[in-house]
Amino acid sequence: MTSRELVKAAISHKATSRIPYFIGFTPEGEKELQKIIGDRNATEFADNDFLRIGPPWWGWFELEADWRGLGSPTSAAKVIGRGSYAAFFDLLKKTRADMDKYILVTVYGSHFEKANFARGIENFLADMAGDPVFAQRLLNTIIEKNMVMLENFLIAPEIDGVLLGSDWGTQIDLIMSPDTWQEMIRPGEQREYDLIHSYGKDVWVHSCGKIDKIIPSLIEMGVDVLNPVQPEAMDLAALKQTFGEKLSFWGGLSTQQTLPNGTPEEVKEESRRIKKLMGEGGGFIFAPAQEIQDDVPAENIMALIEVAREMQSPDPFKELIRN
Repeated sequence: MTSRELVKAAISHKATSRIPYFIGFTPEGEKELQKIIGDRNATEFADNDFLRIGPPWWGWFELEADWRGLGSPTSAAKVIGRGSYAAFFDLLKKTRADMDKYILVTVYGSHFEKANFARGIENFLADMAGDPVFAQRLLNTIIEKNMVMLENFLIAPEIDGVLLGSDWGTQIDLIMSPDTWQEMIRPGEQREYDLIHSYGKDVWVHSCGKIDKIIPSLIEMGVDVLNPVQPEAMDLAALKQTFGEKLSFWGGLSTQQTLPNGTPEEVKEESRRIKKLMGEGGGFIFAPAQEIQDDVPAENIMALIEVAREMQSPDPFKELIRN
């Protein structure tokens, strides 16, 4: 199977001879790996099964000081578009012609985070509690702009999936009450997911933290892949057992403990354990829970890549039954 076929099979919960993977790096993490691989690009060296491509998008522009103050701002929320559609579409065509990998268009900070980028997270959480009319109006404005931008690029046939990112959790719990999420966040997210699906693309969602309480809702809403499933925040075995038949996961390997603090052999052992645990029956894309930073020794990164590339060992008991 090609890399693209592997990712599509995983999302469809089909067992494959190898679990697809994606390993990302911060600039500092890339430099750490380059101590071993030289000046080669770390992401290209990892030979991931999908590619992340950022689309033209929009951002806040020269917001007045009252957007960072207490109380609802009175000045206009000015925005500006960024990026070239012509260059974006050319990149998609060239990428598809050069390689058969799954193409994931990524929009991090797409909704809830877009609001707290404008206000500051403390102010916006206060808005949600103390001035919900303003908070909802801001969230609605963001979604309206997002819908236009999504429509502008979803027509590209080369795109396989779209990732929308907003961190709704801490490592302890949701950053807001489940009721607030249902009332203020879910409706806008649903509009985006429905639009992406209407173009035949997969919906990927990125949210750090412990968000177990809303995973049933995300499944109802049609999310195909959830990232990053941090082991410090959520029980991976429980996630797989409870939601693994209806939701695919991308991530899982600790970037707080195992990767920076373990030995290369410990990294290999934990990576294989997670691949076996989460990969049973498909529905898993192996990866570190976050981008690799410079606290991860180069030898540990090499150990991670080695295990990521390994084929799945057949289950002899299942083979015995099959024969």
